[in-house]
Amino acid sequence: MNIITSKANNVVKNTKKLLQKKYRKDSYLIEGWHLFEEAVNTQAQILHIFVLEEFADRVSDFSQVHVVTAEILADLADSKTPQGIVAEIAFEKQSAPSFLKGKYLFLEDIQDPGNVGTIIRTADAAGYDGVFISQYSADIYNLKTLRSMQGSQFHLPIYRMKTSDFLKLAKQAQLLILATTLSKDSIDYREVAPISDFVLVMGNEGQGISQQMMDEADQLVHISMKGQAESLNVAVAAGILIFSLS
Repeated sequence: MNIITSKANNVVKNTKKLLQKKYRKDSYLIEGWHLFEEAVNTQAQILHIFVLEEFADRVSDFSQVHVVTAEILADLADSKTPQGIVAEIAFEKQSAPSFLKGKYLFLEDIQDPGNVGTIIRTADAAGYDGVFISQYSADIYNLKTLRSMQGSQFHLPIYRMKTSDFLKLAKQAQLLILATTLSKDSIDYREVAPISDFVLVMGNEGQGISQQMMDEADQLVHISMKGQAESLNVAVAAGILIFSLS
């Protein structure tokens, strides 16, 4: 069994580039056995597998397996505990849908990868039909985002588009746009009548939703708070609203 021990190995060097967004044109990296098993179960296209020698038997049925040292594996991951495996996954091509029906989420300029991943995972758990993220939201293929999503990118479609383009699409589909903001025109989310076709909009951690979104939303909603905290973490707020509205 050949074990890659050098960081100068061409496959290792080319793979490490995928840790940077600018090199993720056709593929991205995942780390850990849970995400790898999710990729396998959903028949994602696995391009390369990097694994420690002690786990080589677990991937013996796959091609393009590279047995590496712990030092090499740590170099390909951004966590302190990559769990013995890193894999390169081909992007699943997502084109903007021409028809929308059901429950959707739009993340407008949410910048923290952990927040983005956690919210998408929550939408997945609540049975939403898809997630849209604005052009300025965090990269969903950042390894921190991927760890927070825990494989949800394999379960539901995720589209990236400008806020203006999304609003046009939602209006064409006659989806009710519920945007979260605290203003004189917003209502408590518990006052929203039951609906089956809608999009829930969560805004930037510091600035909230854009003025364009505020102007074009069908209903502004907020979470009333009984305590003295002025606001909630956006992922926590999203969790409350996602499950309540679903």
